[in-house]
Amino acid sequence: MSALAGRTALVTGAASGIGAAIAEAYAVAGARLALADRAAGDGLQAVADRCAAHGVPVVTVRADVAVEDDVARMVAAAEELGPLDVLVNNAGILTECHVAEMPTAMFDEMIAVNLRSVFLCCRAALPGMLDRGFGRIVNIASQVGQKGGAGLAHYAAAKAGVIGLTKSLAKEVGGRGVTVNCIAPGPIITPLGGDLSDEWTGPLLAGLPLKRFGQPGEVAPTAVLLASSPGGDLYTGQTLGPNSGDVML
Repeated sequence: MSALAGRTALVTGAASGIGAAIAEAYAVAGARLALADRAAGDGLQAVADRCAAHGVPVVTVRADVAVEDDVARMVAAAEELGPLDVLVNNAGILTECHVAEMPTAMFDEMIAVNLRSVFLCCRAALPGMLDRGFGRIVNIASQVGQKGGAGLAHYAAAKAGVIGLTKSLAKEVGGRGVTVNCIAPGPIITPLGGDLSDEWTGPLLAGLPLKRFGQPGEVAPTAVLLASSPGGDLYTGQTLGPNSGDVML
């Protein structure tokens, strides 16, 4: 259970849901952890406490990953634990609105938080990874970025962008020891997913081959695999889908 022993990992959006589950799975696997979230309150500290109980160093950073200065400060805080080996871009938002009624500000916020942030975080983390010739970047996308969704065009656009960014960056840095991959979860029971209407989630549930939504802890093992060696060494530019069979590729 020490697949990530000696490695330093930064997980964004770590206060709840998939980010919290990945953080704890990384702690179990032995990683030093920097946990970031923009949310106020005790949620992030509670996750940090659970991770620290596994005997690994943990720091927390309050940061908005859509803000360039916050991202620089966040990565610097993570590197105080040691050279940054693993970056998990998990932070995101989810809103529902049809395009004909969508305010421009809603679209812009979605792109900033769910796509621009991935670019900012990757760009900030890459210099150290490239200098050392090693790095693992794991971007959390969504099956909606692969299939689209009525009322979720802005979210689908952002997540499809994450997948495209991932593939392109993987081509840029693969020869220098850095892998870049996506996880595109299906519907997962998280506070984020709770914002979707029954009109959207009802038909989705009925059409799933597994006939159930997933739990955050069922996504986290994929993030451990992609960050580990030798398990994750041959994956780059890939999109792995723990999605209850919603998208089959």
